[in-house]
Amino acid sequence: MENKWIYTSNSEEDTEKIAAEFAKTLKKGDFIAFFGNLGSGKTAFVRGVASVLCPKARVQSPTYAIVNEYRGDIPIFHFDMYRILDDDSLYSVGFYDYFDRGGVIFTEWSENIPFALPDERYDITFEKTGDTGRIITIEKK
Repeated sequence: MENKWIYTSNSEEDTEKIAAEFAKTLKKGDFIAFFGNLGSGKTAFVRGVASVLCPKARVQSPTYAIVNEYRGDIPIFHFDMYRILDDDSLYSVGFYDYFDRGGVIFTEWSENIPFALPDERYDITFEKTGDTGRIITIEKK
């Protein structure tokens, strides 16, 4: 069974389409860890997933809120871990409580919380190849 998929995106719209297809494979309890630089397409990817799982959601980066919640048949919990560097910070934002809420968890800046990532998850890496070009690698752990 293949556990790694590589996609080329030439625009934000491409990224959203790739994500919408990926969304069809997701189920409650899935965890997605994002890796990639600022502006590499992470929020656009969540927007694409939300178009399938939470179609009425208005997806925005959770930079200042730490977590954004989107309601749908399968809720989405979208975290920004940029300023989260230790377990105490995760507890203070209620991160671990979300594991039991029956949704899909997305974490941006997952490299900041390697100690908190579950063994079973999807790792998605975004690599810029130009102003709008991206290589998106999805790996099931």
